[in-house]
Amino acid sequence: MKITFTKMQGLGNDFVVLDGIRQHLALTAEQMRFLGDRHFGVGCDQILLVEKAESPGLDFRYRIFNADGGEVEQCGNGARCFVRFVHEQRLTDRREIRVETMRGVISPRLEDNGNVTVDMGQPVFKAAQIPFISEGEALIHSLRVGEEDLEITAVSMGNPHAVQIVDNVDAAPVEKQGPLIESHPRFPQRVNAGFMQIVGRHAIQLRVFERGVGETLACGTGACAAVVTGIARGLLDSPVRVSTRGGDLSIAWAGEGTPVLMTGPAITVFTGEIDL
Repeated sequence: MKITFTKMQGLGNDFVVLDGIRQHLALTAEQMRFLGDRHFGVGCDQILLVEKAESPGLDFRYRIFNADGGEVEQCGNGARCFVRFVHEQRLTDRREIRVETMRGVISPRLEDNGNVTVDMGQPVFKAAQIPFISEGEALIHSLRVGEEDLEITAVSMGNPHAVQIVDNVDAAPVEKQGPLIESHPRFPQRVNAGFMQIVGRHAIQLRVFERGVGETLACGTGACAAVVTGIARGLLDSPVRVSTRGGDLSIAWAGEGTPVLMTGPAITVFTGEIDL
């Protein structure tokens, strides 16, 4: 079976984007893993599937699969690539679209300067909705990881995140702690582990160990989760520049009851055809 694909990236967070509107796709988890394999397939952090919307009043359906073949709820950098893809493929001429995901509706908008702004919805701190096993509701939780007790904030941006503040993001034990946090039993659906260094009231540096992927050059929902954590804890003011290893994002949040707005680039790398 031959399929066409587009390789895209947002700050080095890279994707294989599949048009599920003009070609029939019913890929298995094994085929997803093959596409994501950097040695035998195309290679990517996530696979993005563009489909027709199932609900009235929406433009598209957006599905995300990690490189391990598992489907996940949300991906911010992928959402920016999504809107650029549907424009470049002439699937729509609307600059702002409404897209359904596993965890709700997002509204990405193509800006005049080529960047993309995405309404990522409201952050969720309630433990049961993340989900996170906790004895009470709090912004700061103690999480036992190996022989250490870490201070984390658990938050959902449509997918679960555990954000901790570190003194030096370059020296942070991402490779050691990341897998342990990701699979921690207090996160029943696993979790993305964020390591945030606060640079100023409007600037942070960030590394993220993504669930089902490992550390990536950037993570859009991770950037949103880190910023809302810092603002909620009184350490940051909106808007915030988030510097990742792949580049910078701008995250704005006005506080409780309002959506998080993420702005950054989305780039098409190449298109091709592959035989599965």
